[in-house]
Amino acid sequence: MKTRFILINTSHAGNVGATARAMKTMGFDDLVLVAPRWANVLRREETIQRASGALDVLNNARIVETLDEALDGMVHLCATAMTPRDFGPPTLAPRPHFAELLARPEALSEQELLAPVQQALKPDSVAFLFGSERFGMQNDDVYRCHAALSIPTDPKFGSLNLGAAVQLIAYDWREALGGFGVQAATTEPRLADAAAVAGMLGHWEQALADIGFLDPASPKKLMPRLNQLFNRAQLSPEEIHILRGVAKAMMRHAPDKTLPAADKASATASTPLTP
Repeated sequence: MKTRFILINTSHAGNVGATARAMKTMGFDDLVLVAPRWANVLRREETIQRASGALDVLNNARIVETLDEALDGMVHLCATAMTPRDFGPPTLAPRPHFAELLARPEALSEQELLAPVQQALKPDSVAFLFGSERFGMQNDDVYRCHAALSIPTDPKFGSLNLGAAVQLIAYDWREALGGFGVQAATTEPRLADAAAVAGMLGHWEQALADIGFLDPASPKKLMPRLNQLFNRAQLSPEEIHILRGVAKAMMRHAPDKTLPAADKASATASTPLTP
C-alpha cells in the first residue's frame, strides 16, 4: 500500500533526519514536509547527521507550502494528535486501527459483506500526519483526517519526541503490512553426531575413573545419566573438543595408581598443576 509520512511546520532539523532514518529502517521512502522552519532543512548538517545514512529518503523528500499539496493522491489520512479534542475523528490506538484498515474482504462476515459498499472498500494509500514539535497539529488539519492515532504511553508522561513517534507508527504499520523477517545474528549451530558424543563419553569415563570419581566395578548409572545430560545440551563439535580437553587434563593430573598410597599423596602435593 502506498504510504506517505507528512511533517507539518517542523521546527528542528534533527527531527527531519531522525524521521528519514525511522522511515528507512521500516522500508518507507515517501516523505513530505509542509512549510518547515528552514527552507534548506533537507541539506542542513544536523539533518544529515541524524539521518544516519538514510540520505536516499532525504533526497526523495519534497517540501511544499500547503497541506493540500502534501495530501495529493492520498486516500486514508491519519493524524497523530495527543491533545484531546471535543470534535474530530475518533481517537484510536495504531495497531487495532491498522488491523481494521487492512482487513481483507474474505475475512469479513456475511453481515459486513451485505453492508454498504463504502464499508467493504479498502483504501490503496495512507498518509500519516505529524504536527509541529511546539504546537502539534492544528484543529483544521486534524478534522480532515479519518483517524487520530494515539500511541499508548504512561498517562503521567506522554511526551514523545517527533522522531520517536514516527518510528513507532512506522514500525506498527510495517508489522500490519506483514513485517520483515528476523535476520539471525549468528549462523545456525551444527550439532555433534552420536559417534562424537559416544567417543567423548568414553574419554570422560576413563578420566572419572582415573580421578576416583567413578568406580569401574560399580558404575551404577553415572555414565547413562551423563549421556542424557549431554544429549539435552545438544553439543556442537567444538564443545565436544572442549570436553575432551577437560577429560585429558583430569587424566594428566590424576594420581599414578602404580604408586603406593603414601607416595601418591607425596607426588600430588609436590606436583604443581598447570592451568
